[in-house]
Order: sequence, then structure tokens, then C-alpha cells
Amino acid sequence: MFWVLFLLLAWVLAGITCTRLCLAASRGAGRPGAERPGAERPGAELSIYEAAFLSGGPDRVAALAMIAMARQRRLLLAHTGWATVVDPDGKDDLERSVLGAIGPDGQSRIAPVRLRTAGGEPVRKLADRLTAAGLAVPDGARGGIDVAVRQVQGAALAIVGLGAVSLLMWPDNGGSTTPVVAWFLLPLIVTLGCLAIARFEVYPYTRWASTEGQELLGLLETDRPDDERGFLTAVAVRGPRALTDPALRAVFD
Repeated sequence: MFWVLFLLLAWVLAGITCTRLCLAASRGAGRPGAERPGAERPGAELSIYEAAFLSGGPDRVAALAMIAMARQRRLLLAHTGWATVVDPDGKDDLERSVLGAIGPDGQSRIAPVRLRTAGGEPVRKLADRLTAAGLAVPDGARGGIDVAVRQVQGAALAIVGLGAVSLLMWPDNGGSTTPVVAWFLLPLIVTLGCLAIARFEVYPYTRWASTEGQELLGLLETDRPDDERGFLTAVAVRGPRALTDPALRAVFD
């Protein structure tokens, strides 16, 4: 009857990991800034950099800043993966962060520039402001969801393994193994169902944007590619899918 102990262990794994995922999702999809009434709140319409952070995080913000500068002919982006400074005067802190990441030589590979800009002070301030306003998910909550999902995935694999061991230990004269398979299918279905719900309900709302931030993203117009702001908004929200120019796509490669 060792299979009964394995079954209990399977249910324990399923229950603990699925509960952790549900708790992490509820924290991430909530309103983290609601407890800070004095926090500065963005306007009714998100800026392109706010939209970029809520859609793709710091890396998306850095890429959008470089693309915006390239569109204004102040930064040359080559499809070979190099960025060259044309105008050394940045219009804001984020552009100055890009120029500082390129360095005094005025030329650098795009990937390290994007990486340094994403980790710069202007992007951190943007993240803090959006988090304080309740529009962005805090780092701790976002990381907690990733960990919880991996734990549920591990539990599902462990349940399959426990079920397989139980079948191997089933005596030859013990009759049909169908009841054992059926009992182990139940916790497996619970874990897989939890992962399916997380895939369609949790990640779209909690990777970077909270529920409220996601609602504001849904109000943005991303179907005006001929308009400069419309084009940059589409890049902010959709990322490389909004680009056809190979030189601009090189920012995301």
C-alpha cells in the first residue's frame, strides 16, 4: 500500500504549490500603490515610456528611447548591431542615460547600451513612480509569481513520477492498475489546471503591469503607424512586432 503514501504526497505537493501560486497572483494583480495615497500618479494617458515599462519592463524602455532618438536622426542604429551618436545633447534624463551608456567614443554595440540604460537611474525612477502609483507590479511580487509557477511545474512532474513508481510497485496479482492511475490523475489535473489559469489570467496582468496599469494600456492607440507618437506607442506596447525596419529591429536582437 505504499502507493497510498505516494498519493498523499502528491496531494500535498499539489495543494501547497497551487496555494502559493494563487497567493502570489493575488498580490501581484492587486493595487500595490493603494496604501500610499501621497504617491504621485501619472495622468489619465500613459506616456510612451510608461507604456513601455508596463508592457515590457526596463529593457523595453531602453529600446524605445534608442528608437525614438533614431527616428529623430540624433542616433544612428545600424542593422549590424552598432549605435552611433549623431547629436550628443540628450533632451531628457533617459536620453542622456543612453548617451552615457554609449560612452565618450560616440559608438558602441547596441546590446550593452540597452542593458546599461535599462539598469540606469532614470529607468529605476520610472519604475518606482509607476509602482508607487499602483500601475506596476513590485519586483518582489513579480519574482514571486515566477517562482510559484516553477514550483507548480515541479509538482506536476513529481506527481507523474510518484504515479509511475506506484505502478511499478503494483503487484502482478493485484488486479487492474486503473484505480491507481485515476487517483494520481486528480492531483495532476489540479496542478495542470492551475498552470493553465496562470497562463491566461495571471501573466498578462502581473508580469509588469498591475490590473489597473493593464487597463490604462488598453486605452492606448497602437494602430496609427504613420503618426510619430502612434508609431512609438505601438513599439512601446508591442515591442519588435511593431517594427519592419531591420536597423530598428536590431535594438531588440
